[in-house]
Amino acid sequence: MALSLRRRLPLLALLLAAGGLRAAERSSGSSSAMEELATEKEAEESHRQDSVSLLTFILLLTLTILTIWLFKHRRVRFLHETGLAMIYGLIVGVILRYGTPSTSGHDKPFSCSQEDRPFTTLLVNVSGKFFEYTLKGEISPGKIHNVEQNDMLRKVTFDPEVFFNILLPPIIFHAGYSLKKRHFFRNLGSILAYAFLGTAVSCFIIGNLMYGVVKLMKLVGQLSDKFYYTDCLLFGAIISATDPVTVLAIFNELHADVDLYALLFGESVLNDAVAIVLSSSIVAYQPTGENTHAFDAAAFFKSVGVFLGIFSGSFMMGAVTGVVTALVTKFTKLHCFPLLETALFFLMSWSTFLLAEACGFTGVVAVLFCGITQAHYTYNNLSVESRSRTKQLFEVLHFLAENFIFSYMGLALFTFQKHIFSPVFIIGAFIAIFLGRAAHIYPLSFLLNLGRRHKISWNFQHMMMFSGLRGAMAFALAIRDTATYSHQMMFSTTLLIVFFTVWIVGGGTTPMLSWLNIRVGDHVPSVEEMSESRWLYFRMARILKEGTEQSRKVLGSSGYGIALTIII
Repeated sequence: MALSLRRRLPLLALLLAAGGLRAAERSSGSSSAMEELATEKEAEESHRQDSVSLLTFILLLTLTILTIWLFKHRRVRFLHETGLAMIYGLIVGVILRYGTPSTSGHDKPFSCSQEDRPFTTLLVNVSGKFFEYTLKGEISPGKIHNVEQNDMLRKVTFDPEVFFNILLPPIIFHAGYSLKKRHFFRNLGSILAYAFLGTAVSCFIIGNLMYGVVKLMKLVGQLSDKFYYTDCLLFGAIISATDPVTVLAIFNELHADVDLYALLFGESVLNDAVAIVLSSSIVAYQPTGENTHAFDAAAFFKSVGVFLGIFSGSFMMGAVTGVVTALVTKFTKLHCFPLLETALFFLMSWSTFLLAEACGFTGVVAVLFCGITQAHYTYNNLSVESRSRTKQLFEVLHFLAENFIFSYMGLALFTFQKHIFSPVFIIGAFIAIFLGRAAHIYPLSFLLNLGRRHKISWNFQHMMMFSGLRGAMAFALAIRDTATYSHQMMFSTTLLIVFFTVWIVGGGTTPMLSWLNIRVGDHVPSVEEMSESRWLYFRMARILKEGTEQSRKVLGSSGYGIALTIII
């Protein structure tokens, strides 16, 4: 009996082990199925939140459009559409920040003390399963436990590259494509002086004044991290990008003086291009030696070379693309197919921006000069339908993209997690901007008047001084890099400056025009408007002629005469 029991014990052990393995397999299988189900639910929830975030912005734009209609209907001019978009963005930002609960709390810090640099992608082994994680940015040690735990707020925070690659191109292209050539080229010398020399002067004045403010902050103990001289110059380049969209819209409605409009519009168009290349050159400033932020003559001249190289290369790329598009539309029969012609025009224009960025140049400069070239050469080679379509297409894209950016600005005041507001820095920035704009406008206007036949009057100079609003370009440049303490402070200050200038300065445009006695109400039609009206006249004549011939065929001569008599 004992012997048979001893013989059966190994068999029982094997059976028990096999049962345990099957139970473990069933448990492992059920846990794997539960994990897959949880992953599917998370993916579905993420998709839903993506849809809600996009719907939020679409509803914001819809509400802005309806309010704009109401303001135009009531002839309200104290607040522009961009200011409205910012207000609605602020309201939604408050609701998302304080009205939606935290939905995720699974963040756990891991220590990788042996590594001397961050990795772009990490593969993490969790219980034998590998998960991929991507780098989002640096977090200061004091804020390690304040990482955003609201998935909805994470969804409405866009990658800065979205602004540069998707939203900025139609805005900049429309600026070049809708240029009123006659007034622009008549004031070209003054516009180039304001855009190039004036922006450089403004950048260095603001940068040096802000360096003094930073030294003051360090002295009074309000500076908690590093803030270099090159950071101050970069802030000067960013905040020198003017965007008087509100002022220009009111000028257009009131038909203000065409020369003043051309000077402001031309300066703002080229000023954006200069500001972005200037900021790239300052970032490229890298002195050799231990102190990488000290002045170095070789590095300085290298940055100047980078500025000239990037700007000229971007200019050539945009102009060449515009000429190629003009030649394609002229020597092919694409005008017989207006849809294909419009599609090709659109793709060639947008690809200019991406091609310039891919080649290491600046897409903003390239797409701007592509738009100017397209308006000068390609526009005249397009079919009548394509002319109307391209004008309307880029006008709509410009309107939606610009209002989207301003809505996002309002949203970012509450959803951005790395804000650093310093009262001393903010007040110093406002004073520096005022002084930089004054040094930009008045001395240059004095020098330009020495050689101009039509002088830039004092009231024009005061209006140009007043119209130095900051907008989409300054915001896009500031949000592009918010990794360091100094850049986060620069971004927060830029946001407040945009708010103030759009609301206060934009709202005071109409009273300022009256106070400065600037003539309004004189509308001089442009060459494009005259050609468009001439085309409409001939088109209506052709339609009437075709209708007349068709009526004669159907009614006969006697019936046609009776019908014509009845109509008269």
